[in-house]
Amino acid sequence: MAAMRAYRSGHAKRGALAGAVAAAVWAAQQPLDKRVFHFGFDDVELLGKAVTRGSRWRVVGTAMHLANGAAFGALYAKFQRRARALPPWSRGPLAALGEHIASWPATALTDRFHPARAELPRLRHSGRAFAQATWRHLVFGTVLGELERHLNRSHST
Repeated sequence: MAAMRAYRSGHAKRGALAGAVAAAVWAAQQPLDKRVFHFGFDDVELLGKAVTRGSRWRVVGTAMHLANGAAFGALYAKFQRRARALPPWSRGPLAALGEHIASWPATALTDRFHPARAELPRLRHSGRAFAQATWRHLVFGTVLGELERHLNRSHST
Protein backbone atom coordinates (compact mmCIF):
# COMPACT_ATOMS: atom_id res chain seq x y z
CA MET A 1 0.00 0.00 0.00
CA ALA A 2 2.79 2.45 0.89
CA ALA A 3 4.59 1.60 -2.33
CA MET A 4 1.41 2.37 -4.31
CA ARG A 5 1.04 5.77 -2.58
CA ALA A 6 4.70 6.57 -3.31
CA TYR A 7 4.18 5.56 -6.94
CA ARG A 8 1.09 7.76 -7.24
CA SER A 9 2.85 10.67 -5.54
CA GLY A 10 5.75 10.42 -7.99
CA HIS A 11 3.28 10.09 -10.84
CA ALA A 12 1.56 13.34 -9.80
CA LYS A 13 4.89 15.12 -9.31
CA ARG A 14 5.98 14.21 -12.81
CA GLY A 15 2.58 15.40 -14.05
CA ALA A 16 3.12 18.69 -12.21
CA LEU A 17 6.52 19.05 -13.86
CA ALA A 18 4.96 18.40 -17.26
CA GLY A 19 2.25 20.97 -16.52
CA ALA A 20 4.77 23.62 -15.46
CA VAL A 21 6.82 23.04 -18.62
CA ALA A 22 3.67 23.21 -20.75
CA ALA A 23 2.70 26.49 -19.05
CA ALA A 24 6.19 27.86 -19.73
CA VAL A 25 5.82 26.97 -23.42
CA TRP A 26 2.41 28.70 -23.42
CA ALA A 27 3.90 31.86 -21.90
CA ALA A 28 6.94 31.81 -24.18
CA GLN A 29 4.85 31.59 -27.36
CA GLN A 30 2.36 34.34 -26.37
CA PRO A 31 4.25 37.14 -28.16
CA LEU A 32 3.93 35.18 -31.41
CA ASP A 33 0.23 34.36 -31.02
CA LYS A 34 -0.54 38.00 -30.16
CA ARG A 35 0.76 38.87 -33.62
CA VAL A 36 -0.99 36.00 -35.37
CA PHE A 37 -4.39 36.67 -33.75
CA HIS A 38 -3.99 40.48 -33.75
CA PHE A 39 -5.08 40.47 -30.11
CA GLY A 40 -2.99 41.71 -27.19
CA PHE A 41 -4.29 39.43 -24.46
CA ASP A 42 -1.59 38.10 -22.12
CA ASP A 43 -2.38 35.47 -19.48
CA VAL A 44 0.70 36.34 -17.42
CA GLU A 45 -0.44 39.97 -17.32
CA LEU A 46 -3.97 38.96 -16.35
CA LEU A 47 -2.69 36.88 -13.43
CA GLY A 48 0.06 39.22 -12.29
CA LYS A 49 -2.01 42.39 -12.37
CA ALA A 50 -4.72 40.67 -10.36
CA VAL A 51 -2.24 40.52 -7.48
CA THR A 52 0.03 43.51 -7.94
CA ARG A 53 -0.16 46.67 -9.97
CA GLY A 54 3.53 47.41 -9.51
CA SER A 55 6.46 46.67 -11.75
CA ARG A 56 6.69 43.06 -10.53
CA TRP A 57 3.43 41.93 -12.15
CA ARG A 58 5.30 39.93 -14.81
CA VAL A 59 7.31 37.93 -12.25
CA VAL A 60 4.24 37.33 -10.09
CA GLY A 61 2.08 36.47 -13.11
CA THR A 62 4.65 34.05 -14.49
CA ALA A 63 4.94 32.28 -11.14
CA MET A 64 1.16 32.02 -10.90
CA HIS A 65 0.91 30.76 -14.49
CA LEU A 66 3.53 28.06 -13.89
CA ALA A 67 1.85 27.05 -10.61
CA ASN A 68 -1.52 26.77 -12.38
CA GLY A 69 0.10 24.61 -15.05
CA ALA A 70 1.71 22.41 -12.40
CA ALA A 71 -1.59 21.96 -10.56
CA PHE A 72 -3.40 21.08 -13.78
CA GLY A 73 -0.59 18.70 -14.72
CA ALA A 74 -0.75 16.89 -11.38
CA LEU A 75 -4.51 16.42 -11.72
CA TYR A 76 -4.11 15.38 -15.34
CA ALA A 77 -1.54 12.72 -14.39
CA LYS A 78 -3.89 11.39 -11.74
CA PHE A 79 -7.01 11.18 -13.91
CA GLN A 80 -6.04 10.95 -17.59
CA ARG A 81 -5.78 7.18 -17.63
CA ARG A 82 -9.50 6.98 -16.87
CA ALA A 83 -10.05 8.14 -20.45
CA ARG A 84 -8.80 4.83 -21.86
CA ALA A 85 -11.31 5.00 -24.71
CA LEU A 86 -9.38 7.98 -26.11
CA PRO A 87 -6.06 7.61 -27.89
CA PRO A 88 -3.24 8.63 -25.51
CA TRP A 89 -2.05 11.42 -27.84
CA SER A 90 -5.47 13.11 -27.63
CA ARG A 91 -5.91 13.14 -23.85
CA GLY A 92 -3.77 16.20 -23.06
CA PRO A 93 -5.24 18.44 -25.76
CA LEU A 94 -8.80 17.35 -24.94
CA ALA A 95 -8.31 17.91 -21.20
CA ALA A 96 -6.92 21.40 -21.80
CA LEU A 97 -9.60 22.30 -24.34
CA GLY A 98 -12.27 21.02 -21.95
CA GLU A 99 -10.92 23.30 -19.23
CA HIS A 100 -10.89 26.18 -21.71
CA ILE A 101 -14.53 25.68 -22.70
CA ALA A 102 -15.62 25.21 -19.08
CA SER A 103 -13.80 28.30 -17.82
CA TRP A 104 -14.46 30.69 -20.72
CA PRO A 105 -17.69 32.07 -19.19
CA ALA A 106 -15.59 33.41 -16.30
CA THR A 107 -14.10 35.96 -18.71
CA ALA A 108 -17.25 38.00 -18.10
CA LEU A 109 -16.09 38.36 -14.49
CA THR A 110 -12.62 39.36 -15.59
CA ASP A 111 -14.00 42.00 -17.93
CA ARG A 112 -16.12 43.42 -15.13
CA PHE A 113 -14.17 42.98 -11.90
CA HIS A 114 -10.43 42.54 -12.59
CA PRO A 115 -8.41 45.24 -10.78
CA ALA A 116 -6.59 46.10 -14.02
CA ARG A 117 -9.60 45.77 -16.33
CA ALA A 118 -8.98 49.23 -17.83
CA GLU A 119 -5.52 48.04 -19.00
CA LEU A 120 -6.64 44.66 -20.34
CA PRO A 121 -8.49 43.82 -23.54
CA ARG A 122 -12.09 42.75 -23.08
CA LEU A 123 -12.38 39.02 -23.58
CA ARG A 124 -15.93 37.75 -23.19
CA HIS A 125 -17.40 38.63 -26.59
CA SER A 126 -14.19 38.62 -28.60
CA GLY A 127 -13.87 35.90 -31.20
CA ARG A 128 -10.16 36.65 -31.49
CA ALA A 129 -9.69 36.21 -27.75
CA PHE A 130 -11.55 32.90 -27.84
CA ALA A 131 -9.53 31.65 -30.82
CA GLN A 132 -6.28 32.77 -29.20
CA ALA A 133 -7.17 31.04 -25.93
CA THR A 134 -8.16 27.91 -27.84
CA TRP A 135 -4.74 27.88 -29.53
CA ARG A 136 -2.97 28.38 -26.20
CA HIS A 137 -4.88 25.56 -24.56
CA LEU A 138 -4.14 23.29 -27.52
CA VAL A 139 -0.40 24.05 -27.23
CA PHE A 140 -0.49 23.55 -23.47
CA GLY A 141 -2.44 20.30 -23.70
CA THR A 142 -0.23 18.85 -26.40
CA VAL A 143 2.98 19.59 -24.49
CA LEU A 144 1.44 18.42 -21.21
CA GLY A 145 0.06 15.19 -22.62
CA GLU A 146 3.20 14.15 -24.47
CA LEU A 147 5.62 15.14 -21.71
CA GLU A 148 3.54 13.54 -18.94
CA ARG A 149 3.21 10.35 -20.97
CA HIS A 150 6.96 10.24 -21.57
CA LEU A 151 7.90 11.01 -17.96
CA ASN A 152 5.46 8.61 -16.38
CA ARG A 153 5.99 5.85 -18.93
CA SER A 154 9.69 5.82 -18.12
CA HIS A 155 8.81 5.35 -14.41
CA SER A 156 6.08 2.75 -14.90
CA THR A 157 8.38 -0.20 -15.23
